[in-house]
Amino acid sequence: QVQLQESGPGLVKPSQTISLTCTVSGDSITTNYYYWSWIRQPPGKGLEWMGMIAYSGSTIYSPSLKSRASISRDTSKNQFTLQLSSVTPEDTAVYYCATIRRIAPMASVVGLTPHEYDFWGQGTQVTVSS
Repeated sequence: QVQLQESGPGLVKPSQTISLTCTVSGDSITTNYYYWSWIRQPPGKGLEWMGMIAYSGSTIYSPSLKSRASISRDTSKNQFTLQLSSVTPEDTAVYYCATIRRIAPMASVVGLTPHEYDFWGQGTQVTVSS
């Protein structure tokens, strides 16, 4: 029922910020027990969970990205966003937004693998290059 779609620039220069938006339809991002994540896949590598914003607005991030990542939301537009600062070519990846709904605390949802997520956007390629 839920549909997600990523949008944002496909090419970013080193040291700048990746800014992506996920537009959600079919349900509200504030509906109880929805958890909204950003997940990425670098070339030739596996899926990497980046961070999450809960239906309540609480956020949590991967420890490896905590210093550079920020997830926000605009409830009036039913959107949530990712900003990843100080990027390098190692940040080149396909970026996905995805959601999972569980009647459970956020802390337990964080431990789930990306393959357990219920709905995904189609993904958007972001290349970091000068």
